[in-house]
Amino acid sequence: MTLTPERARGLLEERRAILSGHFELTSGRHSDIYVQKARLLEYPETAMEFAGEIASWYPDVEVVVAPAVGAISLGFAVALAAGARAIFAERTDGRMELRRGFALEPGERALLVEDIVTTGGSAREVHELIRSAGAEVAGVAALVDRTTTPLDIPLRAVVRVEAVSWEPAACPLCARGVPFDTPGSRLLRGSALSSEASSNEGAAGVRPWPG
Repeated sequence: MTLTPERARGLLEERRAILSGHFELTSGRHSDIYVQKARLLEYPETAMEFAGEIASWYPDVEVVVAPAVGAISLGFAVALAAGARAIFAERTDGRMELRRGFALEPGERALLVEDIVTTGGSAREVHELIRSAGAEVAGVAALVDRTTTPLDIPLRAVVRVEAVSWEPAACPLCARGVPFDTPGSRLLRGSALSSEASSNEGAAGVRPWPG
């Protein structure tokens, strides 16, 4: 069964994964909307519904590559649905690389899987990592697309969430003195593992998106 954008959005809301408040995103930008995808992925049957939809878009995938940390579980689920192996890239000394014995073979058909894409920074780095290894990039897939400008990589997402973001200096919530929460993987900046979003939740001032 095809997972329509309407059903995908409904599942995000049902799992209370769309939050409103004042957030610092992993990109460093601020927003009044945050997608806490961990609330969705904590339900394996729901995760596999999204993963199966993504896997159906790209035939003959041999390996799924996900940026750590936030996209690892989704990448694993997509690999399971696609009958492929699953690996992840980690940020070391400021750049994404494959560690832990992971490797890509020249000509191998690789699918890049992200969780939430806002600026596309991590996805762009992993895309280049795959190409530099000589593998074929089957595509770039994501759970949620919340970009505000076009990307230079072929992104396809299950659902799009329209959300404005600002540089901190231009953030109207900061100007009003509203405290911000940092629920993503910027909390892990001292670790080798980093991605566009992570799964640390429960901070004060976070409330579910109405509806």
